[in-house]
Amino acid sequence: MFLKRFALASLLAAASFASLAADAWPARPVRVIIPFPPGGTLDAVGRQLAQKVGDALGQPFVVENRPGGNGTIGADIVAKAPADGYTLLFNASTFVSAPMTMKSVAYSVTKDFQPIALVAKAPLSVAINKNLPVTDIKSLIAYAKAHPGKMTFAVGSIGSAGHLSTELLKRNGNLDYLIVPYKGTAPAFQDLIGGQIDGFIDPVLGSLQYHKSGMLRVVAVTSAARVPALPDVPTVGETIPGYEFYSWYGLWGPAKLPADITHRLNAEVNKALAGDMKDKLAQQGLLLTPGSVDDFAKFQAADMARAQKIITEGNIRVE
Repeated sequence: MFLKRFALASLLAAASFASLAADAWPARPVRVIIPFPPGGTLDAVGRQLAQKVGDALGQPFVVENRPGGNGTIGADIVAKAPADGYTLLFNASTFVSAPMTMKSVAYSVTKDFQPIALVAKAPLSVAINKNLPVTDIKSLIAYAKAHPGKMTFAVGSIGSAGHLSTELLKRNGNLDYLIVPYKGTAPAFQDLIGGQIDGFIDPVLGSLQYHKSGMLRVVAVTSAARVPALPDVPTVGETIPGYEFYSWYGLWGPAKLPADITHRLNAEVNKALAGDMKDKLAQQGLLLTPGSVDDFAKFQAADMARAQKIITEGNIRVE
């Protein structure tokens, strides 16, 4: 009887300690790992969110850029971190799709991470070198078919949303163009502007400044509806019915992250998205997606299934 009472008391004490730890969280700065270099869309959104959530919770949320391995190096840091709420991952949809293109990855997206919040969906822009006679999807299709196998499209990373949407456009439009991998979006934009590459599909925020300055031409967006940042630019779906594609951004923690911390973070992210971030990110072409932890988990599962289908049918692999 004594041993049973002792065991019960120990369990209650452990539960009480866990509850107190969650209540006290965060008691020190929180690391937010972004597994790509600074300067891109992912980094810009992640830093805005980290600032807002950190301010609300009274502790700095410090962004660390840990690029490499197509995002897997930074993600692995989070997978192996203690599940105490002090190491988080902010990443794009590449996180769930890129591992499908690799021979091996040190972690499991579904087993080693706890989804916390879906932050935003990012319509992609179909950007074309300004010197090409391409002004919309119809003329893009015509140009590609007039030059079979010669038109080139950049991809910033293998298995990214931009890569998958480029593959999908090629398939749905029955087009024959070359897909050229780059190590990041910055060099891809440089070559697109310089004329070394013909096209590049990437989140609207990345191409917006270049389009407005006339350095390149955005001929379509991949969302279901036109985006406020580019109201005169049509959707791909207006020419190719049913075509729709997004990159998206989310927040994860290590597996076994306490439920109290998970749901508190989710609530704070949703508050941030309802505040002044709402208009700011909308102006940058992003669609904010507040929702529950369960909403995010279901969305992730559905997106992974769609990505796997495109990757399998396109035989996409990292060489």
